Amino acid sequence: MKTISNLGRLALVGAVAPILAPLGVLGQATPPRAPTNVRIVSGGGSTTNCPLPAYPSASCTGVPAGTALTVVTGNKTYSTAGQVISGLDVHGKVIISANNVTLKNSIVRGPAAGGCSNGAAIETHGTGIVIQDVEVLMENPTACLDGVWTFGSTVTILRANIHGGVDGVKTGSNILIQDSFIHDMQWFASDPNQGGGETHNDGVQTFAGETGVTLRHNTIDMSTTQNGNAAWQGSGYNSRAEYNYLDGGGCTINFAAQSLGGGATLQPMYVNNNHFGRHRAFTNCVVLISLKTVMTEYNGNVWHDTLLPVPPPAQHD
Repeated sequence: MKTISNLGRLALVGAVAPILAPLGVLGQATPPRAPTNVRIVSGGGSTTNCPLPAYPSASCTGVPAGTALTVVTGNKTYSTAGQVISGLDVHGKVIISANNVTLKNSIVRGPAAGGCSNGAAIETHGTGIVIQDVEVLMENPTACLDGVWTFGSTVTILRANIHGGVDGVKTGSNILIQDSFIHDMQWFASDPNQGGGETHNDGVQTFAGETGVTLRHNTIDMSTTQNGNAAWQGSGYNSRAEYNYLDGGGCTINFAAQSLGGGATLQPMYVNNNHFGRHRAFTNCVVLISLKTVMTEYNGNVWHDTLLPVPPPAQHD
């Protein structure tokens, strides 16, 4: 169940007129150069066919061209530690319930049609899991079905093409999402998880208390999703967004401490060297942070079309 309210229902001060964040937020006095020669040190042995200044798309994510796939019907559970699963076209969901499992070069189409039962096309329950060169889509979308859930911790998602769910990825702790394309989430007017209201679609969602989530060199595009909530909605400590292309949502990134409880402060938080599109419900609300969120670093973030700096984070509860 979502724990953070839909931005479209908040009474935002001045229609989210950007309020300068605390002094800890670093300014962007001059336009940074386009990152034309940046080499990203890839985790998990990742390489990308869309190196900067390009950003991931369908052409360089998902199953590599020419891969032979074996059709598998029905939900599948993999519970052997160290197992490598490759070359499948799964008409069902995949549940990984062991450590150090790799799922690669495959398509996962989600469960068969049925009721609105909370879940995801891929669910992981372990550590050291790698999801690589995989396309995730929903053959039978519902208001309760997401792309990927990373229960547990230490999961790496590389070069994935994730689309068609309510959320792209719900994260645990110590998660790396890199070189991936998250887009075209499925909106529903009625969601039982929202008391019958509309779905709160996020590209990535991190729940309160998780830690160590990094989004690096992804395209997360919520601009084609009706009333999309955010490219990244998070209440996790030590969150990092770097070298991504991000677009859409009410505000495109929303880091909120309200659900932490006990007056806890959400930090450290890093948003560096990202490109932002122009589509969002609240003009210029690129990043929204709560009053108890501290932006540790905020550098090199620019509009994709002009390379001029985006506004500083808006801040309120």
